[in-house]
Amino acid sequence: MIKILSSNLEQQGMITAFESMMYTRSWYGVGEFQLVVHKDTPYVSEIRKGTFLALDKRKVGVVRHREIQVDENGKATENWCFKGYTLKGIIGQRLTVPPSTTAYDNKSGDAETVIKHYVENHLVSPSDPDRAIPNLVIAPNQNRGAQVSWQSRFKNVAEEVEKISMLGGVGWNITLDTDNNQLVFDVFEGVERHVNQSTNAPVYFSPEFGNVKSQSFTDSDLNMRNVGYIGGQGEGVEREIIELGTSTGIERYETFVDARDVETTAELNDRGAQKMNELQNEMYFEAQIMTPVKKITYDYDHNTFLSPYQPDYSRTKKTEMIGPFVYQLDYDLGDIVTVMNREWGVIVDRPIIEFTEVYEAGGFQLEAVFGQKRPTLLSKLKEKFYEMEGELKR
Repeated sequence: MIKILSSNLEQQGMITAFESMMYTRSWYGVGEFQLVVHKDTPYVSEIRKGTFLALDKRKVGVVRHREIQVDENGKATENWCFKGYTLKGIIGQRLTVPPSTTAYDNKSGDAETVIKHYVENHLVSPSDPDRAIPNLVIAPNQNRGAQVSWQSRFKNVAEEVEKISMLGGVGWNITLDTDNNQLVFDVFEGVERHVNQSTNAPVYFSPEFGNVKSQSFTDSDLNMRNVGYIGGQGEGVEREIIELGTSTGIERYETFVDARDVETTAELNDRGAQKMNELQNEMYFEAQIMTPVKKITYDYDHNTFLSPYQPDYSRTKKTEMIGPFVYQLDYDLGDIVTVMNREWGVIVDRPIIEFTEVYEAGGFQLEAVFGQKRPTLLSKLKEKFYEMEGELKR
């Protein structure tokens, strides 16, 4: 069941049947969705660009694309295909416009404080009221995450928030509050559910335990650098250079970071730490998680009869999920779990940073990404353009 909402959160209808639905939840980033539905389905005409599609208050998509789906032969079908990003994507509609008195929008503190600073300044209460997003509010600050020092100038707010959340070890989301007609932005911490802690029931994923259908694993140092020379302001021998990292000998991999826009040594250290964090070992672990199956049983009341002549026990239907761990009950996005494959010699504790939920006629599938998301050519190009933009805007 998918609720169709206007951008003002007014319900326009409800989709109860569809061909397929794919919804990707991201811990650090935005996420996306795709819905395929027959053109004659009730209320499908209410789905327009800008419409909100809500699976629940935490899973909401914003329609940005619609088309008549084509088959494998390129012929038009009877289905509409709608695509877009999750509700988190509205953060990406703004840039970090610096105050008129400074070159950069600067903020230091715990990750939650820094993230909410940029959302407040550019989407909730910007100096230009035309930039405000109606109905968007920020949940009370609980000062979660590691300490972060950040400066930004005309960067995409969603991309900045993603980088800050990765550095600070927190996630974020925008949820629906239909009772108050609001979109609520908040920051979250993952729950530790790995086997090396004793506070919560441990959760582990492995073919040995029958809860993983397929796995892929990559452990790469090809792009890893562990010592950085961070260049600040000045020219030649007068230029400020600091060194980060302590590795030695053959285990030492050096890089240079140009940060000439940074004004103080403290900011130079922060910029260097941010860049070196991006150049760590790359470990990608992806898996298709086995979905727990439903078991239906009946409880009989032996004291109840339909008639004194023909007894028939009344019964109560009971549905149970059979499986070691249940999605969104035993574990959820952002939780730190244990992933293992003894044949590969891999046992690691990693946060779940992405889920892709796939709903089709054949059933429900769940795919997960642990620790780091494998970079694509597009993501690498975006990162390079991000760095080039920084140079041009200094």
